[in-house]
Amino acid sequence: MDESKKDYALEGSQKAAAFPAPDLPYQPPMPNAYKPAVGLIGCGGITQYHLEAYQRRGIKVAAFCDINEEAARQRQAEFAPEAEVYTDYQALLARDDIQVVDVATHPGEREAILEDAIAAGKHILSQKPFVIDLETGERLVRAARNRGVRLAVNQNGRWAPHFSYIRLAIE
Repeated sequence: MDESKKDYALEGSQKAAAFPAPDLPYQPPMPNAYKPAVGLIGCGGITQYHLEAYQRRGIKVAAFCDINEEAARQRQAEFAPEAEVYTDYQALLARDDIQVVDVATHPGEREAILEDAIAAGKHILSQKPFVIDLETGERLVRAARNRGVRLAVNQNGRWAPHFSYIRLAIE
């Protein structure tokens, strides 16, 4: 065989036996009784995936907020026509029925929004990166803890099937 045409990485791979992977419960748990109303702050491209996940779980999106009203109205039309639309996130945070805010803005604007959401007592899902510097992150985590607010970062790889599967297989 011509050595220049030999693919060492794949050589012999056809000889390996295939076997099915065990069934592991890799998906994140979701309490069936807890269905909080969500307010989305920032309605850019990534939020399509957030909103699709909320729909699959039966979670109500009660409000959309974006400084670009058209972006918020587009998400409203696509995912929750009955939801309210805001261009001022403070108005969204003032709503008593919204328990969780999904903050999907750019990092530069996010810090003030997170501070205000914590002060309003809203649980938070923050898009990544959570913050730009560690000191700010530590301060926000302390503030959330002191206020009794759950603060999570949307690290989507955490529940990706291949990562979760490997983690559970190792456990």
